[in-house]
Amino acid sequence: MSHTILLVQPGPRPETRTYSDYESVNDCMEGVCKIYEEHLKRRNPNTPTITYDISQLFDFIDQLADLSCLVYQKSTNTYAPYNKDWIKEKIYVLLRQAAGQSD
Repeated sequence: MSHTILLVQPGPRPETRTYSDYESVNDCMEGVCKIYEEHLKRRNPNTPTITYDISQLFDFIDQLADLSCLVYQKSTNTYAPYNKDWIKEKIYVLLRQAAGQSD
C-alpha cells in the first residue's frame, strides 16, 4: 500500500489541473476509471447503463492534456513520478485481475 497522488489536467489551460490522493496504486487506478465513467455519464445523461472497453478508456487517457501519478517510495521517503503509459499498464493489470475474478 503506497500513498498515491493522481495529477489530472483535462484541458490545455493550467487552471484545469486537479489532484486526488489515494491509499494505494490500485485505488488510484480505480479512480482514473471513475473519472472516465463520470465523463461518460455527463456525455450520455439519459443512458441508464454505460459500458466501455479498455481501448476507449485508453483513448480518453491519451486525450487528456496531462495525467500522472506520484507514488510514495518508503525506502527513500520520496514520491516517484509515473506517466500515462505506466498508468495504462497498471489499469490493464487491474482490470484483467478483476475480469479473472468474475469468471
